[in-house]
Amino acid sequence: MTHLLELYAKLIGLGLIGFILGRKLPATIPARLGQFLFWVGVPTSIVAFLRKTDLSEKVWIAPVFAYAAILLGAVVAVLVIYFRSIWANKVMSQSTQGSLILAAMVGNTGYLGYPIVLSLVGTQYFAWALFYDLLGTTLGAYGFGVALAAKFGNGSPDNITSITNSKQNSDRTRVVKAILINPALWSFGLGLLLRQVTLPNFAVSCLDFIAWSAIATSLILIGMRLSQLSSWGSLKLASISLTIKMIFIPLLFGMCLHHFGLTGKIAQVIVLQMAMPPAFATLVLAETFNLDRELAVTALALGSIILLITLPFWLWFFR
Repeated sequence: MTHLLELYAKLIGLGLIGFILGRKLPATIPARLGQFLFWVGVPTSIVAFLRKTDLSEKVWIAPVFAYAAILLGAVVAVLVIYFRSIWANKVMSQSTQGSLILAAMVGNTGYLGYPIVLSLVGTQYFAWALFYDLLGTTLGAYGFGVALAAKFGNGSPDNITSITNSKQNSDRTRVVKAILINPALWSFGLGLLLRQVTLPNFAVSCLDFIAWSAIATSLILIGMRLSQLSSWGSLKLASISLTIKMIFIPLLFGMCLHHFGLTGKIAQVIVLQMAMPPAFATLVLAETFNLDRELAVTALALGSIILLITLPFWLWFFR
């Protein structure tokens, strides 16, 4: 309970600081802060925490569960859309369908998942969160997520994408490049190598300081980004995505984890990652491929609030 209260203090306190700063500072600041975390903060955190985590053989199962959660979330969302069109006799637009499915698939398992897992479960099991995010969510968002957004999008700005084959090939190249240059993936490999190296105490202390500072900064950044969201429409549709993403999927998989020998803290990590609210990548994809931005924005904001309610349940149910 103490850890949970401390986490709430961090989430609400740092998020509120970010929200206030986001309203006061120029709009370019969150973007620059995000770039700093992307290129320096998060990679350093990965290297630092990998040195302290337990890399058991089963840790490689984590991304498998991430892919399964992403795919099942998409399938359930498609089924809900189909049956809703029959019962309500009303068909959603393609762009709305795309945003609804994306919000049910991809969670914020990095900037939000990392600090939550570290606070509630500890560094020993951080590798499970890391493998779930980097080898699961990241690849799923850049791969399946982009393909789905392109399918349901109403076209995109000429300078981003096009329906022509040449432009589609350019998009594929851009996606592959984005994955390959992702510093988090490279730092993941570096962290594995440095586990075998004895570093000076000063170097370890510096790594730890930067790592924990990056975790705090990521929560501030989330608050800053939430302050820039201006729409709370589409609450009903957003609740559909969030029910699938944050309740149905983690509950279903959580009850099956013991069949794979995953219990205790490890099961908590997997369930917590599955229960994260939609990632900001869903909004980026919605804007890039002209999906329903209002739905994407509402799902992000509402999901962040719902997380504060569901966290105690997941910790209690899968203790």
